[in-house]
Amino acid sequence: MTLAVPGELLVAYLLASVRIVAWLAIVPPFAGRSVPVMAKVVLSLGLSFVVAPELAEGGIAMGNADLLLNVVTQVLIGTAMGFVTYLLFAAVAAAGSLVDVFGGFSLAQGFDPLSMNMNTVFGKFHQLLATVLLFATGGHLLVIGGLLKTFDVLPLGEMPDVSGLPDVLITAFGVFFVTAVQIALPLIAVLFVADLGLALLTKVAPQLQAMNFMFPAKIGLTLLMLGLSFPVLPQVVERLSGLATEAMAQLAGAV
Repeated sequence: MTLAVPGELLVAYLLASVRIVAWLAIVPPFAGRSVPVMAKVVLSLGLSFVVAPELAEGGIAMGNADLLLNVVTQVLIGTAMGFVTYLLFAAVAAAGSLVDVFGGFSLAQGFDPLSMNMNTVFGKFHQLLATVLLFATGGHLLVIGGLLKTFDVLPLGEMPDVSGLPDVLITAFGVFFVTAVQIALPLIAVLFVADLGLALLTKVAPQLQAMNFMFPAKIGLTLLMLGLSFPVLPQVVERLSGLATEAMAQLAGAV
């Protein structure tokens, strides 16, 4: 028994998997070492089954030079979309890093063998918490669905319009900084007032030796404020999922 596969369908399938695997190689949590490379490849091949038949109907150039150009183009498109998505979701981890700086936990940095860099306590904790919330709220389905929708707007074999790329990157960086500050600002303000109060107490009554209980008080206050901020994070992750989908659509030329 001979099984024949149309050439255009096979090419469309492989090119679609290239864009998807380039996206998965950058976007957390798929980009980390916790997800094996083979799992990323299998996931990209599985997602390519959804879009390959429709993409093959449009026709794809089969020449060697055209195929090589298409492969490079799909890698660049997937990388650009993955970077924008990564930048938006990194806002939650950046908020945790700000909390570490103002709460005094930045002194307790540790080496993370999965990401191969130094991580602060709440920076890593917020990153893991955002990942859990992303899967718990179904945001990962929204983001992956947005990635697959880009094949309708920007089919294989077409060059993307890069004129809107600077605007998308500027907007993504703006959302990154604004979201990180909005999450961490209430806690930073409380810690600043606490530091100011302890400094005044040291000047007014130096015999109390406020330095002895300043660090335990800041640790307890930081943990308390973090506990109060947890109910807000699901809405933040949901909003970031929607913004990531919109950013990918804008890069593809939908808006």
